[in-house]
Amino acid sequence: MVVACFFVVISTLAQTKVSGVVKDPTGMSVAFANVIFKDSNEGTITNEDGRFYLESDETYTDVIFSFVGYETKEIVLTERSTYKMEVILEEEAASLDEVVIFSGKQSKKNNPAIDILRKVWENRRENGVKKFKQYTYDKYEKLEFDLNTIDSALIKSPVFKGMEFIFDQTDTSKITGNTYLPIFINEALSKVYGDNLLNEEKEVLDGNKNSGFSNNQTLIAFVKDLYSDYDVYDNYLKFFDKAFTSPLSKTGIDVYNYVLLDSAYRDNKWCYNIVYYPRRKNELTFKGDFWVNDSTWAIKEINMQASKSANLNWVREVYIEQEFDVLNDSIFLITRDYFLSDFSLRKKEGARGVYGKRTTLYDNYVFDIPKDKSFYSNQVDPYQFQVYNRDDEYWKTKRMEALNNDEKGVYKMLDTLKTVPRFKALYNIGATLVSGYYQIGNVDVGPVFSVFGFNEAEGLRIRLGGRTYFTQNDPWRLEVFGAYGLRDERFKYGVSGKWLLDRKSRLTVFGGNRKDVEQTGATLTNSNDVLGRSLASSSLISVGANDRLTRINLTTAGFSLEPSKNLITRITGSYRTLKSATDTFSIDYFDENGDVQSTISQPEIEVSLNYTPGRKTSGYGVEQTIINDGDYSIFYLGYTLGLKNVLGGDFDYKRLQGLYTRPWNIGGIGRLLSTVEVGKVFDPVPLSLLNPVPGNQTYFSLYNSFTQLDYYEFVSDTYASLHLQHNFGGRLFSRIPGLRKLNLREVIGFRAVYGEVSDENIALNASNIVYQAPTEIYYEYSVGIGNIFKIFRIDFNFRGNYLSNPGARKFGVTGVFGFSF
Repeated sequence: MVVACFFVVISTLAQTKVSGVVKDPTGMSVAFANVIFKDSNEGTITNEDGRFYLESDETYTDVIFSFVGYETKEIVLTERSTYKMEVILEEEAASLDEVVIFSGKQSKKNNPAIDILRKVWENRRENGVKKFKQYTYDKYEKLEFDLNTIDSALIKSPVFKGMEFIFDQTDTSKITGNTYLPIFINEALSKVYGDNLLNEEKEVLDGNKNSGFSNNQTLIAFVKDLYSDYDVYDNYLKFFDKAFTSPLSKTGIDVYNYVLLDSAYRDNKWCYNIVYYPRRKNELTFKGDFWVNDSTWAIKEINMQASKSANLNWVREVYIEQEFDVLNDSIFLITRDYFLSDFSLRKKEGARGVYGKRTTLYDNYVFDIPKDKSFYSNQVDPYQFQVYNRDDEYWKTKRMEALNNDEKGVYKMLDTLKTVPRFKALYNIGATLVSGYYQIGNVDVGPVFSVFGFNEAEGLRIRLGGRTYFTQNDPWRLEVFGAYGLRDERFKYGVSGKWLLDRKSRLTVFGGNRKDVEQTGATLTNSNDVLGRSLASSSLISVGANDRLTRINLTTAGFSLEPSKNLITRITGSYRTLKSATDTFSIDYFDENGDVQSTISQPEIEVSLNYTPGRKTSGYGVEQTIINDGDYSIFYLGYTLGLKNVLGGDFDYKRLQGLYTRPWNIGGIGRLLSTVEVGKVFDPVPLSLLNPVPGNQTYFSLYNSFTQLDYYEFVSDTYASLHLQHNFGGRLFSRIPGLRKLNLREVIGFRAVYGEVSDENIALNASNIVYQAPTEIYYEYSVGIGNIFKIFRIDFNFRGNYLSNPGARKFGVTGVFGFSF
């Protein structure tokens, strides 16, 4: 808990505050004990260390401590704020045997709490709005970020010199007991429409107000995605891209202890109170309690607090409250949802961090009024000026919950803060680390992380680039870069532009030109991004000689359209010239006269369809930020037509390609990522227009590549590949005592590809690459240890077959950096 001196300087809005620790007579902490103000419904439970913090806006004179197997203890409060209490609970003389049972593992037999839980399972039906054909309700959502654990050292820190006034807004969290400073707030009011027969839902934003950082739509959307909607009746609840076992799960009795603690009226409904807590450490579980009605067996209230030992990065605390109201005797509708997360680099109690809080209120439910299907399919303009500029009178009448004094002060404080030069400088540094670009006026310079690279053709490569940036929602954007190789002493460049013509349909035109060195064949599915560049083209360190590089001059132009959400159609015309970038690599081919040619000139027209159900984005400009990257399915289908004798084109051909990627959250055993790719070139073409199986000669673990293959080791014109990668999330390591505290995560992978190459394509080949297709399915597999220092994963890769190929790499080690919860 925070030491007493921290509480002296915090806001005194609450009338009664208590904190401390609960122990038994031997000095052992009593975890999950009940703490409640006398004659009230306001209470909490102690954490794994027996510590508690409880506050109320009301004035109370007594606090009661209880736990099954111990005598209930009532303490009189002599002061409004009482901190660092040490409460000793005496064992009940008639219940000594029960103490052993309830202080640790709970029996699954003859346990009344589990009997009640089984009633919840038996009577669980589609809950709330799902019980009706159609529904409509108002939804008010308040998002807030707070800097927490405020102390005198932080206030006097040189970082905040000239900004000390912001600490006038500090308050104390009723959940953790830590002081905090609100730094950002966003309010949104929406009308939600749904049709369970059509399986459709639509949310129409009516008002939005925010303070804090400018252009913060990405931040707002990111927080919303972290706190995505959930149903406590589900077996697993997904937060931070992790699947937590719900305390109401049918598998809950294997991971939770349950205790029937009390029974009482809650809003005129007789309910049972059940406390639950984890059976084992390091698993994705909660502790807390819930109230369940004795006739409908529906949840009336539930509190969930993530176990502090859960294998979760950067998150020190997760706390959830949900309240339900009774529409009639059998239907409970959610009325309030509160979610708090404490983000911190360290999990120690004294470490500073940031609270992310979401409060969602629901009201004005209306049922069984149908709307036409077209109502749900019609897209809404993502930005309407009046929605984002509602006056104060609107918010006074529309808010479902009044702002407290601290929240009101945030708007004023942050308006002042944005005028402080020091704050602007700190904000720019943070924005550069997040985006990779440094803003100078209306131009972003970067990406700063790609300034240096290396390959066999260019040697050390130096790159500088920039883009126009007025706001996150620019309707047009220009981007340029220049690069120079110290070995080949050549200048490379790229320029591209795009313009959003219609915001509603996202009709966009684009074009550009790039002259560069590239590792072609680094992916199976082709990309027509004119400024796209793979890591394989400029990795600083590689396995073996990375000399199979191509000089490319690519020009593209086209347009895209999004007729419905996340369904993008695109038509692109391109023209490219290709030739080898090194003396040791050849892309030569025989032309129709039997002469050897070393350069390819090729125009193409590509028509593609890209569907990403579940993808979430922020912004309404020509570029949008993806919020839930890697957490949605991808379906791609592309048809390419190569044109001969058009602009000097060398080949006529047709290419068809498809890709399907899907992430799978598999309950309590982790997350699987799967990708299937298929493709075929229907006419004879040379090496540079075929589909080499993508090898990987870097030391990075690159998904959708084959780590133990060299570039161009396999060449195909027809292919099918499968990639599987499963992250167990530490569920195995958490059961090994010596590894438990390290919070490591187990990752396994499997990759396979089948391919063919025709005799006609082999006959065209005049390069120094010997064509071999994986007609016997090539495969490899890997085992990895992730979450090393919370940011690194190391993979041990094994080649499954084709071990007799010249220079075949049977084993390799790769790694990848990344931030994940």
